[in-house]
Amino acid sequence: MKKSAISTETQQKAMAMAKATQKPGQTKEQTKLIAAGIEKGIAEYKKQQKAQARQKDKARKQQVKSKQNQHDELASGQEPEYAEQSMMTPVAWTLLLLLGLSWLGFAVYYFN
Repeated sequence: MKKSAISTETQQKAMAMAKATQKPGQTKEQTKLIAAGIEKGIAEYKKQQKAQARQKDKARKQQVKSKQNQHDELASGQEPEYAEQSMMTPVAWTLLLLLGLSWLGFAVYYFN
């Protein structure tokens, strides 16, 4: 894996932060070491942000692809998976039976 070059802007920001937090009696060499640590931290943060952006982009693309496949499946005339299941459960049959009995009872009452 190649080592990425740190931009001059990042180096300048790191040096400015290191100088802003410089303690009295701190040598220039120590300040440079602190600036190098800050640069390393900034580079690591940027890597993490890029990785997160890639993951989000992959998830978004996968979601779009999934929706497209589902749309293509419906457009091609195939029924979705949930259509294979029967919508008439025992409860539904019981309710239909009760409805039929009530209509039958009403008819017997009305015509007698």
